[in-house]
This record gives sequence, C-alpha cells and structure tokens, in this order.
Amino acid sequence: MNYETSPWAIAIFCSFVAFVLWIAYYFAWRTKTAKGYYAAGGTIHWAVNGIAFAGDYLSAASFLGICGMIAWFGYDGFLYSIGYLAGWIVALFVVAEPMKRLGKYTFTDALDAKFDSKGIQFAAALSTLVVSICYLIPQMVGAGALITPLLGLPHFAGVVMVGTIVIIIVASAGMASTTYVQFLKGGLLIVFATTLSICVLSRGLSTLPDQGGNKAYRVPAEIPYTIGNDGLLKLADSSYVVPPDWRESTLYIKDEDPSKPKPKFVKLSRDGETSIWYLDSKAGVLKETQYVTTTASGGRLYNGAPKSEGRFYQVGRLSEIVKDGQRVDRTGSLDPLEFISIIRNSTVERWAVERNIVDGDAKLDIYYPKPTKGRDILRPGIKFKVGGSFVENVNFISLMLALFCGTAALPHILIRYYTVPSPACARKSTIVAIAAIGFFYILTMFMGLGAMTNGVLDLTDSNMSAPLLAKSFGVFLFAIISAIAFATVLGTVSGLIVAASGAVAHDLMDRFFGMRMTDHGKVVAGKAAAISIGVLAMLLGIRYEGMNVNYLVGWAFSVAASANLPAILMLLFWKRTTAKGIAASIVVGMVAALGIILLSPEMYKELYGLKPEAAPLGLDNPAIVSMPLSFLTLIVVSLMTQPAREIAAEAERVTVPAAPAPARMSVAAALEHDGDLGQLSRDDLIGIIHQLHAQIAELKGTKQAEETQT
Repeated sequence: MNYETSPWAIAIFCSFVAFVLWIAYYFAWRTKTAKGYYAAGGTIHWAVNGIAFAGDYLSAASFLGICGMIAWFGYDGFLYSIGYLAGWIVALFVVAEPMKRLGKYTFTDALDAKFDSKGIQFAAALSTLVVSICYLIPQMVGAGALITPLLGLPHFAGVVMVGTIVIIIVASAGMASTTYVQFLKGGLLIVFATTLSICVLSRGLSTLPDQGGNKAYRVPAEIPYTIGNDGLLKLADSSYVVPPDWRESTLYIKDEDPSKPKPKFVKLSRDGETSIWYLDSKAGVLKETQYVTTTASGGRLYNGAPKSEGRFYQVGRLSEIVKDGQRVDRTGSLDPLEFISIIRNSTVERWAVERNIVDGDAKLDIYYPKPTKGRDILRPGIKFKVGGSFVENVNFISLMLALFCGTAALPHILIRYYTVPSPACARKSTIVAIAAIGFFYILTMFMGLGAMTNGVLDLTDSNMSAPLLAKSFGVFLFAIISAIAFATVLGTVSGLIVAASGAVAHDLMDRFFGMRMTDHGKVVAGKAAAISIGVLAMLLGIRYEGMNVNYLVGWAFSVAASANLPAILMLLFWKRTTAKGIAASIVVGMVAALGIILLSPEMYKELYGLKPEAAPLGLDNPAIVSMPLSFLTLIVVSLMTQPAREIAAEAERVTVPAAPAPARMSVAAALEHDGDLGQLSRDDLIGIIHQLHAQIAELKGTKQAEETQT
C-alpha cells in the first residue's frame, strides 16, 4: 500500500536521530581502553543497566514482529511474548552472576575462563557471529519497513540508513554509547506503548473502524453464487463474466489431501478489469480478495495495477460484535478485561494468504477474508496447530523450547553483564529487566489485537501493524512511535555489533590467532570489525525484505539455545566437562540448528518460493532436535577426553585448601590442552604435584614463624 509522509513525522524522527548521534559523540572521547569500548568500563549503574537490558531485548521482533504476529494470528503471536519473557528466569537464576564472575569482555571469555582452549575460542567466537548475524537480519528488515511510511523512502534506503547510524554509534564509543541509547529507547518504548494501548481501549471496537473518523473502512464485496447442473458458475450479480473453464484454472487449487482442502479462487472480469474472488462454499458466496502479482520480469502489481494507483487497501475488523449478549455496531470505551472479553465473544474478519499460485507466466499471492470466532483468536491453534498432527505439535514445543532457553544464551545479552561493577549488580539488573520486559509484553496483546480490529493492517507487511495503529490516532503519535521503533532497531543492532566485533577482535584476532594486540589495538580492531559487520547486516536486511521479523528472530534463539546454552549449563554444573566437549557441542548444535532451519518448510515457502511439502524436513523450529544433540555431544566428547581432566581433579585434591584459585585453575588449564605437561606420564605429574604441595607447606610454615616473631 502507499504511505503519505508528514513533515511533523520527519521533523520528530530527525530530532530523535540527531540526539542519538549526540550521545555517541559525547561518549566517544571518553572511550580509550578496551574495557571501556567492550564493557563500558564496568561502571554502569544496575538500574540503568536493567532498563538498557530491556532496551536491548525489546528489539524490532518484540515491538514490530510480535504486534504483527498477534494482529495476524491472535494468541499464537502472544506465545512469542510468553517464551521471550520466560527465558529471563533462566538468565536470573542460572546465568547472571556466573557470567559476571567468569567473563571479561565477551561470551567466549566466560566459557574459556577455566581452560584457555583454542577450540573454545574459535567455536564460541563463531557461534557469537552466527547468532548475532541471525539476530541482525530481522532488525535491518524492520528498519526498512519503518522508513517507508515514515519518510517515504524505499526499503533498502531504511536499511542503509540504520546501518550507517549504527556503525557511527558503535565505531565511535562502543558499549558506553550503546548502553545509553538502549536505556533511552527502552524507557520511551514502554511509556509510549502504554500510551498507545490506552488509546486503543479508549476508542473501543467497531464493525466499521474508521480510524477515528479519518478514513472510511472498505468492506470486501460478496456475491452469492450457485453451480448449475452443467457445472457453470452462476452469480447473483450478472455484470461479472465467469470463464467457462473456471474449474480448470490454476486458481482453483486441487486438493492433494481431502482432509485438508485448499482454498479455491475464481477470476472474474467486468468492464475490461480483472479481479480474483475467494469461493466460500460454506456461505455460498464469492468474497473479494486482494492479490499481488509478480510478473515474469520481476515487477509487482497490486490488485492488477501499479502500487502508485493505491488499489491495495487496509483491512482488519470485527465483522460481528457481541456485548452483554447483544449484537452492537460499536462499543465505546472499554477497560482491559472488557476489551478481551468482547473480542472472545465476537467474530474477527481475519485475512489468510495463499502464496506462489502460478497464473500463466506470473505468480500470485492471494489474500482472502476468513471470519474467525474470537474464542479461536484467543487460544493457540491458528498458526501453531496444537492438538493437530505429531509434526505440528513437535514444532510448537520446539519453538517454545528455543524461546525459553535462547534468551540466556544470546551473546549480546550476556555481554551486558560485564558493564556493571559486581555479580550482585548483575542480578539486580536482571530483576529490573524482567519487570520492564514483562510489562511491555502485556501491552503487546492490546496493541496487536487493536491493530487486528481497527482497520489498519497492511496485508503485504505484518511488521507495520503497530506503527500503522499509532498513525490511526494521529501523525504525532505515529511519528513518536516510529522514531522509538527506529531507535529500538538502533539500540539492538548496536548491541549486536558490539558483541560481534568483540568476537572478531578480542576472541579471534587477539586470543585465537595470538596477535597479542595492545589495548589501543583491540579498540581499533573492534571498530574495523564493527564497520565490516554493519555492511554485511545491510546486505542481508535488503535480501530478506518482507519476512516477519519475529519469525527471523526465532533463528537466533534456536541457534543460541542449541549452540551456547548446553555449554554454559554443563560448564557450571558438571565438573567433568572438558574444553573439547564444549567446543564440539557448540559446533554440532550450531550446524544442526542452521541445517534444520535451511531445510524447513517455512524456508521453502517464504524464501525459496517452493512448495513447503517439498522440504526434506517437516520441522520449522530445530531446538527440540539440535539442543539434545548438543548436550549429548558435550557429554560423549567430555567422557572421551577425561584422562587429562582426571589428573587435574587429583591436583585439586592434593592442593591445600588455602591455595589461591588462579594457581589451581592454571594447572587444570595446562593439563587440558597439548602443552609440555601433557607429554608427561601420570606418575611424573603426581610427583610434581607432591613437590608443589611440599613447597606450599614450607611457605606456610615460614609465614607462621614470621607471625610468631611479630
């Protein structure tokens, strides 16, 4: 659909971006050391860090993606909110304090604290890059989606704009400016999401939503029909011409499985214009559809005409409202519980889509109205077929597993624990983050259902549901919400690029390749890596235009849950974990998750343009397979590489309790990799350990003698 730009919207947006750039400039001259660049010097207050956590986590997927998913699929979209929030419980009780104690700059530091293993350094850095890039894609897609209605620029321009601004933020001041950008946008996002939700409740519900009197709602036309004994389609409106071979058309999709009937479409013509209609056999009517045609040359037509003609229109309403047992056309203002209750008792006019229908040398995406009972909207089953086939149930469980377990393993979330002074502050930051994020996710239900019922949906882009809902309340609120959503993208992308640049400069260049850079050299390398990763993110954001950002973010959660979380948990809770076990589990989990994603039905349908039935795997969400595989790999490999570990354990037993922790860890680390000690026999090593024990006892006696003299 076409969007009209507003000078007010442009002015507010530009002011917001200018302020964000000023923050980057302000902190740039203060950031001189590697610790300052990668961890903001470890001096951020826990309350600020908690809101920054929320700002980092409430990404384009949380704001744009979840609202869009709820607007399309109801409660199934809200399940993402539940999964995202539940994951913070793992972060609070399992990860927060150990990450602060073990790490320095990056996620790899924590995993490798006890080992000094090249395998861990490479595998964890690679995992950080893969997860960060998977998370970067939806943020850049969301940025392109925002710029189109706000500034009237094409998708790629929005992606390039975000990439450029983020590169400036990260390359100038690193984590310090990133933290305060995230703090600012996290606070503003919660405030104005609350404002938008209050506006939705104040407006109420209507069968003909007119966006506050600003725009009349267009109800899709319906034509009653009958099918004669001769097989001809006879319409109540004789002005339309029906092709006699309408059942032979590719639009009349044949049922491959009788238990799962496909939607049927009919092409009609009137006064030289062609339109496509959905054949609703239960109601005995043809329903007007909207469709996008992709021509053989790659061009696109919207309802048979160029986009500039504006034939594509917004949708989304309640076709029937039941309040207090009575049918009404409008409800007036509602409280939150009334709002949910009325939707449950009413009927929602949802729009479904059938993609990639071949029509001559063109392909069609056809959107058609599909009335759905409100009680079905407010329970699982529209997108995730809970209670359906075995594969559908496994898909749903796998998604929830990835969302629940992925949060505590996202590298850009984990590195934020290094920005506070102590483990106690890390725990307090997590509690503040849970409170802020939980409140926001409650608001997504009202914003998503508000978009579903207020006639604001753009069928070609579910990501625009929340901004277009805000626009229905006036340009000012739309500009503020869009600017905050843009800042949401900026903040999250900044955190991701800091994490990815740390993986390149600190983990790979400095530690894995042994370049031994100076403190200043680490900062320069990090900035160069940030620029490279930013450019790559721009290219991927342009490539994946149109995909729902929430679905794309699921990739990052699946890979993080599969590759990173097993290593973290086993390192903390299983003493027999080895460096080789950790490295192997990261690689296996990452490869398994990515492989299942790339061969999934959703990818075949949305990205490859193929039939989902052709996908070799039936799973869209890999965590239920890739996570156990990663755990199993870690256990098996660790058990197979135990001899050196057993010697380290014996060293622990014979070392006196007062021995300093760093020395004990260094013995274990030396035994873990192929150093000189690894070439000695068991008896030789035990002899050396006893000699060290004797020396420690001698030092202890000397110290006691000195204390006696004193």
